[in-house]
Amino acid sequence: MKFKKLISLGLSLVMALSLTVPAMAADEEAVEETVEPYVVSEDVKGSVVILHSNDVHGAIEGYAKMATLKAMFEEAGAEVIVVDAGDYIQGAPAVSVSQGETAVELMNMAGYTLSTLGNHEFDYGYENMKALAEKAEFEILAANVLFEGKAAFGTNKVIEAGNKKIGFFGLETPETATKAHPAKIKGVSIPGGKEMYKIAEEQIKALKDAKVDVIVCLGHLGIDDETAANANRSIDLLENVKGIDVLIDGHSHSTEDKIAEKTNEDRTVNGTALTSTGTAFANIGVVVIDADGKITTECVDTEAITVAEDDAILARAAEIKAEIDAEYGKVFAKSEVSLNGDKAPGNRTEETNLGDLIADAMLWYATKEDLGVPAENVIAITNGGGIRAPIAAGDISKKDVNTVLPFGNTVAVDYVSGEVLLEALEASTFCTPTAIGGFPQVAGIEFTVDTGKAFDAGENYPGTTVAKPNSINRVTVNAINGKDFDAEATYAVVTNDFLAAGGDTYYALSVSEKITDTGAALDEVLMQYITEVLEGVVGEKYAEPQGRITIIDPLAAYTDLEDSWYTDAVRAVVTDELMKGTSETTFAPAGVVTNGQVIQTLYNLTVEEKAEPAEGEEWYAPAVAWAAEKGLVEAEGFEDVEITRAETAKLIADYCALSELTVEGGMAVKEMADYEEVPADYLEAVGYCFDAGIMVGGNGNLMPAKTLTRAEFAQVLVNLDAFVSAAAK
Repeated sequence: MKFKKLISLGLSLVMALSLTVPAMAADEEAVEETVEPYVVSEDVKGSVVILHSNDVHGAIEGYAKMATLKAMFEEAGAEVIVVDAGDYIQGAPAVSVSQGETAVELMNMAGYTLSTLGNHEFDYGYENMKALAEKAEFEILAANVLFEGKAAFGTNKVIEAGNKKIGFFGLETPETATKAHPAKIKGVSIPGGKEMYKIAEEQIKALKDAKVDVIVCLGHLGIDDETAANANRSIDLLENVKGIDVLIDGHSHSTEDKIAEKTNEDRTVNGTALTSTGTAFANIGVVVIDADGKITTECVDTEAITVAEDDAILARAAEIKAEIDAEYGKVFAKSEVSLNGDKAPGNRTEETNLGDLIADAMLWYATKEDLGVPAENVIAITNGGGIRAPIAAGDISKKDVNTVLPFGNTVAVDYVSGEVLLEALEASTFCTPTAIGGFPQVAGIEFTVDTGKAFDAGENYPGTTVAKPNSINRVTVNAINGKDFDAEATYAVVTNDFLAAGGDTYYALSVSEKITDTGAALDEVLMQYITEVLEGVVGEKYAEPQGRITIIDPLAAYTDLEDSWYTDAVRAVVTDELMKGTSETTFAPAGVVTNGQVIQTLYNLTVEEKAEPAEGEEWYAPAVAWAAEKGLVEAEGFEDVEITRAETAKLIADYCALSELTVEGGMAVKEMADYEEVPADYLEAVGYCFDAGIMVGGNGNLMPAKTLTRAEFAQVLVNLDAFVSAAAK
């Protein structure tokens, strides 16, 4: 983000962000704990219980746990509905080899009632999913999945249970447009943003017209920052749409703790409970609607479900895995090193040794043939999001490779100019170091990503949620096979068919006039490379990444910053030199902000050529003189002291008034629990900042007398940037 000057207007943002500071537990030494067996409370008698899963990704043994928990609640006198929030047909050979058929079979056995769709439900194509829907004994709800403009699956469903009418509707992530192979979902559209909100409102109205008691959204939307730019997260939906009682979420593999960090300790947004179970049946979600209509949510650790599990489901799951092991379990090679299959930090944030290995295999395979360009102009790119698992040191089987590369992709060659290649790299690292599935793992190219520079987002590429870069700010190509990069040269980009068709963030590759699909399966190519080139041994060459990608992070020097709610905000203010660390190695996010620091920062935002303090003057003297001239403070007798939230709001509101920036809202701040604690002299300013989304408090409180931490103030500056941006449009 590049902060521009308020007096001349500038800045850009999406949506006001909360100043909520999640309570973070201190790091403690890991202690092995015994999970206590889960016991169903007698209080559930007469209640409706919704059991839910999400992002199962082939962890098929968990279906026996689900069936067992269902039986436990039914035995206790509850009526049970079992649902899933998507991504169940892909992730491990146990389900991906059958293209999802075995997952649906086990879900039928476990007694599922409803599901929505995840992006991975389209990995094997729209027609495959429609065929699976015919085999499913549960109904699929996905109100925003359209085929040729009409709803492709169910939209909503009313289920009567326990003298209650429960209304369900489903929403799919709009990211599916680029996360699924574009050629496999022709005719499918998945509206996002305001269009998705409108669809949700239509479903809510239909369910209210049906006189339901409770409305539940099955959403595969997630809370990942990667999705925030297009406002397609579950959080964004709930901030814009009212009337949902519970949103059962998927996509981001979030636990309840992660949701609490992004929302509040109650995991609510606009009064809606938001819940999700993580991934791979680590937990099973439990929503209880009691006889009085009170709703509670929790997640049960599946290890705590210790009573006898469903024998039939366990037996069938074991049979499926045995069939896979018989076909795929044979050892064909070994690795002397562990190959990194992590997402973040890992294949979606930085170069990895496994990414290097796969890209090397692709480059080797494609260059067996003359590609029609000089050999030094051939490179390979694959997406980090397509690398789904690690390979441990030791024996390697076909099953291991298929687990890493489960999508059935083929190797393709895309001919593009250097200019287009640069555009594809810029688009695919737009949020780095935040994880992104399109992050490039490469061979034959060395490049640098400067995360301290802003991504210059233009309009979204057609039919995608991915922004086209207006300019190249972050990526520099250092070399192509040891030669200088030429923006006008033609390069052969060896990639997978998914990216060649514009998948993930690679729309720029899809418009090439020449794309050749070799038809060679990517997993088979990797196995050939290991056996033929590496002679069956992945050795020390791949112990570490090769140094093909350099990530410059302005926060790298600070040792006291975690990947937390404030990290992106701190990165923005440090990059634009609005705030500095308290030393070369510390940012001190918990440090308290003073009025001198606030005034200095506003001065930095406004004045291009800043005056230096005269000899003997305080460091903030020029800023205070400027602020006094603008009527923001009195210079005489000014003291640099800690500043409260209310006092900060007053300075910022007065600052915004310099450019006559108005805000709509009508004192919505009155809804905050501690509204009456705001001093009268500051009430107008606090209301202004609240309505503008600059300072919105947290957990329903304004906390006007509290001081601001440095991390909170960084977020305030980002929110201010957002407000001014919106006013400038």
